[in-house]
Order: sequence, then structure tokens, then C-alpha cells
Amino acid sequence: MRLLEAFRGTAIQLPNRIAMAPMTRGRADDTTGVPHPMTAEYYAQRASAGLIVSEGVWIDQAGKSGPGIPGLVTAQHAEAWRRVTEAVHEKGGRIFAQLWHAGRVAHPGVTGRTSVAPSAVRQAGRIFSAEGWTDTVEPRALGEEEIGEVVQDFAKAARRAVEAGFDGVELHGANGYLIQQFLAGNTNRREDRYGGSVAARLAFPLEVVAAVVEQVGAAKVALRISPGNPENDIVEDDGKEVYSRLLAELRRYELAYLHVIDTPDTEALSYLRPLWPGTLVANLRSEEPTSQEEGELLIGSGLADVVAFGRLFIANPDLPTRFALDAPLARADHDVYYGARLDGYTDFPAFDPDPAKFACSARS
Repeated sequence: MRLLEAFRGTAIQLPNRIAMAPMTRGRADDTTGVPHPMTAEYYAQRASAGLIVSEGVWIDQAGKSGPGIPGLVTAQHAEAWRRVTEAVHEKGGRIFAQLWHAGRVAHPGVTGRTSVAPSAVRQAGRIFSAEGWTDTVEPRALGEEEIGEVVQDFAKAARRAVEAGFDGVELHGANGYLIQQFLAGNTNRREDRYGGSVAARLAFPLEVVAAVVEQVGAAKVALRISPGNPENDIVEDDGKEVYSRLLAELRRYELAYLHVIDTPDTEALSYLRPLWPGTLVANLRSEEPTSQEEGELLIGSGLADVVAFGRLFIANPDLPTRFALDAPLARADHDVYYGARLDGYTDFPAFDPDPAKFACSARS
């Protein structure tokens, strides 16, 4: 079984090829951004993954995308995350922190601040806040000096993450958040050195990568991208050129990995895999959770070195063991995915071969 084989990359070595994908769970203190005390238990339960990528962690209050999202800005944040990394390491696991800035996907009702973006382009649709679904707002375009400050926010958060015990950081350049907003033509309408041409739209993402690499070293840095993904009102008409050129620029670094979200509509892996000589983590985005069979096909075809599983890890904390034993897989109710409620968080049991003891749902 290829998924259970060890992986030995240039910058990262894993005991298996199963990654736990970053998933927003919304259990942090909404006022302070400090992770809930049970967060350490939650991640430690899933330490058998070859690699855990944490939920997205904001690098600046203005970049917080919704209620209950944790931060990594203060000493209090770092101390709480240190308890998480220690718990994962005690179980023999490895964990990267996913660092993000939501850009225009943030909302003043969540952050208490004006939303910022490459350009003053309002997102279509609605955004979830503490009061429920609410209308989006037009963001303020970042000034050039402010862009440099955001770059340094990423770098400082990366340093703080490593000091808190994370094995590395994954920069969130996907799902329509700030880094992808700079890449996409419909959200980046700037006419300065950060917008217009493809080369100019690449400037901010590349500056972020360079600054973070300088802080913690390339072997501790990864980037997540979602070419052609229309989430959060992103339009990438020239996506193949943009991402092909992005990968060409990134090849100067021996990054820990590149994390690619692929969909049946974009087939991003088919054109990006030949362009990326380093470690590639694949994440399939579809209505149904990625199956073990799909993961095996990705590894066997050479399209991925590691496969990230998301929703299956919520209800199956010991997912690699279940794959190995061909054990039944539990399904979590969508109602427990997010929010301050703590049921459906750490209360999913590991597999027990005795059917009298095993339950395929969260304990009440």
C-alpha cells in the first residue's frame, strides 16, 4: 500500500504519505485568538498522520476570516501552540502551521478592522461572522509600504511558529485569500509593481516566500495553492501561465513541499507536476471526501508524493491505521465541523476491532 510507505524527500521525511489537511475548526477564543486547551489533544489524537498541517492561523488581526480562528501573533498565542506541538511530538508526529491572511475575505464584524486587499474590489456573496451570514464589504487597497509590512508579518509569524515547536510552516496561497488575491486578475487591479503583468502579480507571493525562507530556512517552508479554484469569487483566466511561472521562480528554493488543491475542473496536477521537482502534496477538492483508492492512484501515477486527507480525519483520528486494516470509516456530521461547541472535536474514538466497543460516530 503506497500511502503507508515512508517518504524521503530532499527537505522532508515522513513515516507515511498520508497528510492531515488544514481544516478550519473554529474552536479558538474569539476575543484573543488563543487556541482552545483541547486543541493539543485534538492534534495529538491525529499524530499518526505522516504530516499534520494545522488549521489556518492568522498573522494579523485584519486577516482573520471568521469566528473562532486562532492567531500566531502574541506570546500568549505561541505558548498555547507550544502545548499543541509538544503533544503531537510526544505521540511521534510532525506538524506544520498554516499561516494565512484572508485579505478581502475578512470582515470588520469579525476583525474590528477595515478589510484590506490588493485592490478595492468587493467579493461577491456573503461572509460568515459571529452574527451569522452577512454582506461582504469593499476592502481598502493596501499601499506599497503596507504590503511590505504584511510580508514581514508572515515572516514574524513563521519565526514565532518555529519557536513554538512547529516543524515548519505552510503559507496559505489558496482558496481566494490574500496571496491568491494578488495572483488573480479580477482581484488585483493594481498599476504599480504589484499588479498588471503576470510578473508583477507574482511579486507579493514571492516576497512572502523569500522573507519566510530567510527567517526559518527553506526546508521549513511550504506553499499551498489552488489554481483555477473559484472559491471566494476568484477568477484566474491566465492561471496556467501564472502558476507555471510561479513554480519556475520557486524552484530556486528547496522548499519542504508544494501543496496543490486540485479539482476535476482544473486538473492542476496534470500540468504542474512536471514543473515541480520537489515534494508535492496533493489535495483533491470534491463533494465527497478523498478516498483511500483515490490517494493510492495519485501516488501510483506519480502526480503526488503525499496525499492530504481532510474531512476523513475529523471523525477518524487514526486514519492511517484504518487504511492499513481496511477498517470502517466514520463520518462526521457537518454541524460539528466548525464553531465553539466542543462535541465533535476530540470525542471521535480510535478504531477498535471489537464491534461492541467501536462506534462510528462521536460519543455524546
